[in-house]
Order: sequence, then C-alpha cells, then structure tokens
Amino acid sequence: MALLIMVITCFLITLGTSQSCHTPEDFVAITSPGHIMIGGLFAIHEKMLSSDDHPRRPQIQRCVGFEVSAFLQALAMIHSIEVINNSTLLSGVKLGYEIYDTCTEVTAAVAATLRFLSKSNCSRDTVTFQCDYSSYMPRVKAVIGAGYSEISMAVSRMLNLQLMPQVSYESTAEILSDKIRFPSFLRTVPSDFYQTKAMAHLIQQSGWNWIGVITTDDDYGRLALNTFAVQAAANNVCIAFKEILPAFLSDNSIEVRINQTLEKIIAEAQVNVLVVFLRKFHVFDLFTKAIERKINKIWIASDNWSTATKIITIPNVKKLGKVVGFTFRRGNTSSFHSFLQTLHLHPNDNNKPLHEFAMLFAACKHIKYGDLSQCISNYSQATLTSDTTKTIENHLFMRNDFLWHYTEPGLIHSIQLAVFALGHAVRDLCQARDCQKPNAFQPWELLDVLKNVTFTDGRNSFHFDAHGDLNTGYDVVLWKEINGLMTVTKMAEYDLQHDVFIITNQETKHEFRKLKQILSKCSKECSPGQMKKATGSQHMCCYECVSCPENHYSNQTDMDHCLLCNNETHWAPVRSTMCFEKEVEYLDWNDSLALLLIALSLLGIAFVLAIGIIFTRNLNTPVVKSSGGLMVCYVMLMCHALNFASTGFFIGEPQDFACKTRQTLFGVSFTLCVSCILIKSLKILLAFSFDPKLKPFLKCLYRPVPIVLTCTGIQVVICTLWLVLAAPAVEENISLPRVIILECEEGSVLAFGTMLGYIAVLAFICFIFAFKGRKLPENYNEAKFLTFGMLIYFIAWITFIPVYATTFGKYLPAVEIIVILISNYGILCCTFFPKCYVILCKQKTNTKSAFLQTVYNYSSHSASNLALSHVSLDTTNHDTAITNPSHNDQAAACPSSNHRLAQVLAHMVRENAANGSTTLHQKRSLSI
Repeated sequence: MALLIMVITCFLITLGTSQSCHTPEDFVAITSPGHIMIGGLFAIHEKMLSSDDHPRRPQIQRCVGFEVSAFLQALAMIHSIEVINNSTLLSGVKLGYEIYDTCTEVTAAVAATLRFLSKSNCSRDTVTFQCDYSSYMPRVKAVIGAGYSEISMAVSRMLNLQLMPQVSYESTAEILSDKIRFPSFLRTVPSDFYQTKAMAHLIQQSGWNWIGVITTDDDYGRLALNTFAVQAAANNVCIAFKEILPAFLSDNSIEVRINQTLEKIIAEAQVNVLVVFLRKFHVFDLFTKAIERKINKIWIASDNWSTATKIITIPNVKKLGKVVGFTFRRGNTSSFHSFLQTLHLHPNDNNKPLHEFAMLFAACKHIKYGDLSQCISNYSQATLTSDTTKTIENHLFMRNDFLWHYTEPGLIHSIQLAVFALGHAVRDLCQARDCQKPNAFQPWELLDVLKNVTFTDGRNSFHFDAHGDLNTGYDVVLWKEINGLMTVTKMAEYDLQHDVFIITNQETKHEFRKLKQILSKCSKECSPGQMKKATGSQHMCCYECVSCPENHYSNQTDMDHCLLCNNETHWAPVRSTMCFEKEVEYLDWNDSLALLLIALSLLGIAFVLAIGIIFTRNLNTPVVKSSGGLMVCYVMLMCHALNFASTGFFIGEPQDFACKTRQTLFGVSFTLCVSCILIKSLKILLAFSFDPKLKPFLKCLYRPVPIVLTCTGIQVVICTLWLVLAAPAVEENISLPRVIILECEEGSVLAFGTMLGYIAVLAFICFIFAFKGRKLPENYNEAKFLTFGMLIYFIAWITFIPVYATTFGKYLPAVEIIVILISNYGILCCTFFPKCYVILCKQKTNTKSAFLQTVYNYSSHSASNLALSHVSLDTTNHDTAITNPSHNDQAAACPSSNHRLAQVLAHMVRENAANGSTTLHQKRSLSI
C-alpha cells in the first residue's frame, strides 16, 4: 500500500505535463469551500480516451462519454449539502465539497483518493507517510462514493489507511460488508446478497428454471455472479450459460464479446430469461445490437441500470421483450426537482461538468428527445468551444424537464441519505467541539460516530447495521410502453426481512400473471401427477417426467418426488394428483348377492314353518311318528330356523355384537340339530342292527335327552370359551389397495376350527350310523336320506375350507352364508321333504295298515332270503361238520344278521297286529 501511494504521488507530480491536467486543481470537477470538506466520486464520463492499448507515460487521459445520469448524481450531492447548510442542523458550521470524476476507471478514482488523503492546509498536495495517522489531518473528512463496486473497493483500501469514512450510494458488492477488509466503508443501499436473493425468488415464483447470466469481468460482476448462483441453486433455478464481458469500454475486445454473447443467446432457444449484471454503457451496447438481431427475451435488470433513462430511450427498445428490474427504494425528491429547475441561478464558476453539459446540450438541441442523451455522449468525445455563460443562459433550460427526465429517483435518494448521514454524524460530533476550526476532529473519530448515528430524510429514520449497510429494500419495476414512450412502472416492493414481494395493486398482479405465461425451462414442465426423473444432464433442471406410481401422488408442478398416501386410510391410482379416501366396504343389505342370500334364508324359514304346519296337522300318522315324534321334529325345525336366521348377522355393517352372535348362534343351533339327527340314527341302528343279546346294555346307552344335552353342551362350552378368551371383533382390513373391508375378525382361528370340527365329528358319527341302517323299508326309512344329507354337509364344508382361505374382500361372509345354506337346506330337504312328500302325495301309504303291510312285505322278503341262505348254510355246515365238527357249534352260536332282522320284524308285525294302537316307535322300543 505504501508503494502504491508513492507511485501515485509521483504520478500526480507529473500532472503538470498532462494535456488535460496541468495542476491538481484542474483535476477537480466541482468544488465549494466549507469548514468541513466532504469528498465526492462520480463517474461523470464513461471512459478515458487512450491513444493506444498500452500507455507509455503515467498520465491521466482525457475523459469522454458524458453521462447525464452520473452528472445528476453529483448535483444531488451538492443539493443535499446545500440543504444541510441552509438548515439549523449544524448551526454555523458549513459543509464544503470536492467532487471528482472517476471516468469509470479505478486509476482516476485512486488519483482522486490520493488527493483526499493529502495533508490539509499544506502548500503542496502531498501524502505524508506515518506509522500512526491518529493525529493526521487530511484534506477531507469523509468521502461519498463511488458508484461502481470495483472502484469503491480500490478507494476503500486506500481510505482504510486513515480510517476515513466512505459512504457509497450505489456499490452493492457483498464483499464490501466485510468489516475486516473494509472497516471504513458504509453504504446507503442493500448488499447484493439481498438483490440476488430477490432475483432468484422472483424467477422461481414465475416458474422459470433455465436462465442465462451476463456480467462483467470485474470484482462486482464476479461476486454478483457467485452470489446469484448460490441463491439460484437454493431456489432450484439452473444457469444454462454465463457470459462475461470486459469491464471497461476502453477494452478493444468488448464488441467481439458482445457479439459472442448474442450468438449464445440465440443458440440457447429454450432460455427466455436473462439476468444482467452490467454497467449502463455495457447494457446500451448490448441492447443496441440485440435489437438489430431481433432478440426477444425477458431481461432481469440489476439496480445498476434498471432505471437508466439512457437505456430506456434506446429506439425500438420495446422489441427486446420485457424488462423487469430491481431498484433502490425511492424517497422524496421534490426539492431536488426544484433545484434542477433553478440550476442556472446557482453559482457555476467551479462546476466544470455543468459547463460541459451546457455546451453539449447546445450542440444537440435539435436532436429528438429520446436520442438526446446519446448525442451528448457522442459529442463529448470531440472538442467543443463555446461561450459558456451564454450557453448556460440560452440553451440549458430551453427544455428544463430534460434533466429531471434522466433522474433515477432511487439513486438520488441514496445520495441524499449518504449526505444526511454525514451531516447528522458531524452534528453529534460537533456538539462539544468548535468545528469551524479545520482540526476539530480526525476522520476516524467521525467514523466511530457515523457507524452508530440515527438520521432522517425528513420522513423516516435510518441507521447502519453491523455490516455498515442500510437495508432499505427494493422496488420491483417493469418497463412498460405508455402513450408511445417506454416508462418505468413500479410493480411491487421487496421486503428484505421476510423475503416476500408486496404487490401494490390489481394491475400489478395481472402483469405478474403475464410474466408467468412465458416459459424458460430446460425440460417440459411436469404436471401434477408426475415427478421429475434425472437424466444424464449435469443440471437438475433437465429431466424427464414420469407418472407417480400407485398410492403416490403429486399436487404441484415439477415435484422432485411423489408423496406417499396413508395406506391405512387413503389410496391413489397411477399419475394421481391427490389421495382418495378409501371406501369402506362390507356385505351391504343393498348388495344383489346379499339380497339373493337373504331371500334364500327367508325361503328356508318359510319351508320350516310350512313343514311345522304339515307335521302339526298330521301328528298321528305313521310318518310323523316314525320321524321321532313331535318334540324331536320341532326341535330340529327350530334349529333349522335359527340356522337360516343366523345368516342375517353376516350381512350389513359389522358390529361387535353381530360378530360374536353369528358364529355362536350357528354353532350351537347346528350342533343341536345334528345331535337330534344322531339320536335318530342311533335309534335306527339300535332297532335293526345290533345283537339282541346286548339289549340290556343298549337300553342303558340309549338316553336321547342326555345325549342331546351333552353333545350340545360341549359346543356351548367351546363357544363360551371362545367368547371369553378370544372373542370375534370388528376389524378394518386395509390390505386391499383402494378399499377398507370392514369385517369380523374371528379372534381365534383355533376356536373357530374347533367349533366347526366338533360339528363335523358329530356329523360323521351320524353318517356312520345312518349308513348302517340305509336298507330299511323305503317309505319309512330315514337312514339313507340322513346319509345323503350328511354327504351334502361334508361336501359343502370340505369345499368351504379352501374357498374361505383364499377369498378376501367384502364377499367373504357370503361364502360362509352359502355353505350354511347348502348344509342347512341339504339336511332339511333330506330329513323332512321325503316325509312331507309321503304325507301330501301318498296319503294311502301313510296309514297303520299300509305301514304294517310294508313291514310285513319287507320281513317276508327278508325271511325268504334267510331261508335260502339257511339251506346253503346247512349244506355247507354238513360238509364242514364231517371235516371239522367244531364248526357246527360256531354256526349255531352266531346266527346271521338277516335271521335276526327277520325275527325282529316278525315280532313287530305280531305286536302291531295284537295292538294297533301301539306306534312303530314303541314296537322298536319293545324289541330292544
């Protein structure tokens, strides 16, 4: 740093030989004396004119390209200082200023900074080298500026030597918030961190994710690009390309790079949004050539050029597309407007830019309003001579609204805040000091006060944060054509603290909606119901769209992944945008199958009632008496009715009571029915099949009521334990993808199987007993029908097991209902329908005499068969007796079964003949 200062000092000594700067005073653009001097740095010209690429002499070249907007910024500083001087803020202390033209070059700005650091009240403009500048008194107390971040960085590094306060009105590079590297730098605008964050947020909200960035090859451009890249990635925005232009117009390659940038923009047809971090003169050249190439895009403007009238007034600029920009918050600039209208009344002897502007304005007075700024810039590169005083009076204010039209309100307000901040800091510092003396305080003392000062612009209060920034927020602006002229309209405000856009009116909402209609994406937007799938591209914004799988959904566009539905309560089809609530299903009363099954159950109950009526009216007939009597028939019919009724508990919305009742009711009633059939089968078997020698034992064994109660009681115990230990309950079956099956969970599969298995055991015993008595008289024999009924039962329930195990859904209860109906109908039909047929259709056979005749015929037939068998048996026995005498004894001891049956039937015939009132049932009992 010391070496740099020595070089620049030597450089300033040679200024006398420069063609454009003979003395240091010639280097000052605008000056005014005061007790406390404030320095100012403004880029009043675009560039420095150089005869060759590599200057051979260390001299400051002539500045060309007059910038009206920067000239107005310098005037804003002058106006603000005059406002303070004319107020009671400082009471007797006058602020003076020295304003220098940086020519948008670091070199010129450093030269001016060296002048600021030179010793006050010294005969020569020299900077004294010291190890401690605590008591050093420089020429100025503080500096306002510069505009561009790269210039502010270079200046700040020099001002840090003396900790001289530097308040910038436009430099937004994020690095300047670093108080370790830039301890004396403050600014009245937000950091680029917030601007880039707001840009990325706007782009993301507008639905764009494939953009281009154009910036400059300097500290400001590179830092802005890096910060924006981080913010863009955080908002899922991808940068398709990054074009970097030379930082200075004096670079001969700038035109080539602009053309290359435009070629890139044209080549990337899918990129319709461009973020531009450039200086005004860069944007002017870029837009001029872009109009020639008929490029139509959305341009996101940084605060550097978003309100630059020079660019807005480019001919046919509307053909470029839409320009959306960020600018600093506006304040009250009405007093500055009045200042411009009376500018010719102010002293202008020490205002060189004002004289230059007057001459340029006079030379371009016949140019169209929109082209006037460019004419001034072009003419400033030539040497003009004119009567300055006459020019100012006669030409400058022929169109007195010209300067106001080129005013950028956000920048003007920032400059006002910078001056007001220094004014309030000086006031606080001078309350106990005589600040009319030039050595009243050092710059570093002013810096301490300035960091903590609270100041006002007349309406609002402000203060610097810990980073020396003034986070006032941004206005979002849109370039819009009104009455044939391109104007800057405010769309919204950006709140830094909450990262939100505050939309002011309905028209603005409409403009935002129009922006969203423009697409700027690498890949086609994935609609709701789809998700993004990465491709081979390195950018996350380049992808393909795939449908969401089943039970997943996406309800927004461009979702990275599909969301999972709650499988317990919701479902979603393929490519769904939402989850649907699962429909609760059960075998409802309105279901057609349920109606059919209920109809069959009611029909069964009707059959039961009809049979009961038929049997009641024919109590004394042999068919009814041979069926076990009225009590057994009624018990069986009641059981059948209960079995049919139990099917009603399988239909409708499951309830805990229904779940517990249906199996218990069916199990107990069906067991009672089978127990009655068991008694009937056992009676037949005992009457016709067992050896009469076992009569005493069989009489003791045959106890109908205890057997029925015991068999049924065991089932009652099984069902009771089932209900107590693991009762059936309502359960939601969520295994199906789209529905919730409301069903009865049996509680214990073992108990359920035990109940059914016990019935199966009883049925199997009935089957064995009935099978043995199947050859009795046809009209009165129940055995073969019971055998067939038991076969139907076994077939139904054996089929039920695999079907029930493999069936799921709301029709699972229907499977059990069908099996219950089949088995119940089978037993009912086989037990009672043949009897009813005889009662109703063969009444002649349902008499005592017919019954006895049938038994007689059967016994006669059996006796003849027995005689034939006996003859054969005697012959065999005779032969056997010769060879084996012991065989005779065995034959005599074991008469054939037919012989026993003949004896029993003969006995029944004799008994029935002797006493016609004795029933068949009674005779069978007697025979036993």
